[in-house]
Amino acid sequence: MMKGHRTWVFAKKPVIIGTGTVGGPFEANGNIADDFDLLHEDLWLGEDSYEKAHKVLLEEAFFKAMEKAGIEKEKVHFIICGDLINQMTPSSFSARTLGAPYLGVFGACSTSMEALALSAFIVNYDGANYILTGAASHNTAVEKQFRYPTEYGGQKPPTAQWTVTGAGVALLASKGEGPRVTSATIGRVVDMGLTDPFNMGGAMAPAAVDTIEAHFRDMQLDPSYYDLIVTGDLGKIGRQVSLDLMRKNGMKIEDEKYQDCGLMIYREGQPVLSGGSGAGCSATVVYGHLLNRMRRGEFKRILVVATGALLSPLTFQQDETIPCIAHAVSIEYGGDV
Repeated sequence: MMKGHRTWVFAKKPVIIGTGTVGGPFEANGNIADDFDLLHEDLWLGEDSYEKAHKVLLEEAFFKAMEKAGIEKEKVHFIICGDLINQMTPSSFSARTLGAPYLGVFGACSTSMEALALSAFIVNYDGANYILTGAASHNTAVEKQFRYPTEYGGQKPPTAQWTVTGAGVALLASKGEGPRVTSATIGRVVDMGLTDPFNMGGAMAPAAVDTIEAHFRDMQLDPSYYDLIVTGDLGKIGRQVSLDLMRKNGMKIEDEKYQDCGLMIYREGQPVLSGGSGAGCSATVVYGHLLNRMRRGEFKRILVVATGALLSPLTFQQDETIPCIAHAVSIEYGGDV
């Protein structure tokens, strides 16, 4: 049902019965390497282009999620996923490999939760029994498109972030055992006039705050309801900006309870500047690290707020500002969920 102006509440609480997370060599040296199902030693993944390697990331994550859930691909009703590459070819081509009906979605780095929210809505209203949903990014493919080829050696400011090479996928089902999707708050486009493509965290922070405040307003909840509130990839700069904005607006939120996937994925000392980013950032951290912690009983309720900057190389060249969005999904596990 609809609650408030922007939030879906899922009465049937679709369940995540399987997940698949795949990462690259930089992620293999990161802070949550043990939570990946598969890690690669190089960025090529045996392919002759980074874009083809990007596709392989998603394919491997899809198959890993199905393998862990014990579900054959013929039983999957839909694939709902996306990435950052032009026309989302890695997602479309990986869906070609699986052969299941496919819906491609784009929300930049918010794609993981946009796709999960739509998947949960469809499953909740008996539109499917099994949906594969996820997102992916590839460092060198994305950097080449949005900024400069890595080989160019361009210098970045401290506000910039490191694009994650990784894919995170969830297999959502109408019944089964596992973490459950209980609600989703859909974001609106927020543009505060920023134009710097090397400060995505600062640009996206107001959108994250807008969605978080809408979620608690619609659900009539206090932040204390959740054990963890985690944004997608605001990084150091964006997380602090969003904290400041929420406190300015009167929202009481504990510093240690409010975390960011872009700050979780890499360890101290890795040259990631302000933190991790990319559509694969929240997807791998949530479907790997955070759901593993939920299964161990560390969290019962988490709110995942994936953030996205909706610019393109063309809009940047035309001196457009950066419109941003954030989608929030509530995931609960254990107890009376």
